[in-house]
Amino acid sequence: MRVLTCVIVDDEPLAVKLLESYVGKTDGLELVASFTDSVEAISMIKSHPVDLLFLDIQMPDMNGMELAHMIPAETRVVFTTAFKEYAFESYEVSALDFLLKPIRYNKFLAAVDKARQWFAISSLSSEHHLLSIESNTSTPETIFLRVDGEYRQITLSQILYVSGMKDYVMFYLEGERRPLITHLTMKSVEEMLPSSQFMRVHRSFIVALSKIRSVDRNDCIYIGDEVIRVTDAYREPFQQYLQSKFPGKT
Repeated sequence: MRVLTCVIVDDEPLAVKLLESYVGKTDGLELVASFTDSVEAISMIKSHPVDLLFLDIQMPDMNGMELAHMIPAETRVVFTTAFKEYAFESYEVSALDFLLKPIRYNKFLAAVDKARQWFAISSLSSEHHLLSIESNTSTPETIFLRVDGEYRQITLSQILYVSGMKDYVMFYLEGERRPLITHLTMKSVEEMLPSSQFMRVHRSFIVALSKIRSVDRNDCIYIGDEVIRVTDAYREPFQQYLQSKFPGKT
């Protein structure tokens, strides 16, 4: 099992000590450093990236959301906060999970397991991507998903769309009645899938561009058995895609 390196950032010393105790009794986690000062933390993380960052949100000088936008791309975030109203915003950055204080150990373990799954899938996808490059293929043809405790390889051409709901992501495939459900974030799925074939059109939906049957005047996408509305945050890139394929589209 790969050991994941981690850093804890929280302006409350007691909260730091609790997380340190959780890390200490969890196999496969290595604590690199703990900080009560977010400014000191970002300097260290930028110069010495880690796998996982346990990050409070409400802190002086620089809050956790600001810090999350500044960390290296290879570092995944688990937010730790007493304020559940930040849950929505947390999924707009590279957050793997959102733990609400007081944090119980079983919730902490679930977040760590989600991180292990993300890094395992990312590693498998990267290896396959390298193999595809050696075979003169510019993008990978398959990805691995952890479903029901095992890794399942799926062909990208099977995917109709991906839907996110809280801690789960559902892959809807051609020829399968039920979606494949796995513990990932929409952000991580968006990074895994090639942008030439897939596009995020909603906070909770990524679509396979080649599977779109039609788009109506209200920017509703008809794909598989689903109708997906393109939201304002994603409308401009989607319109640009349509115009590149159908110059007459306005």
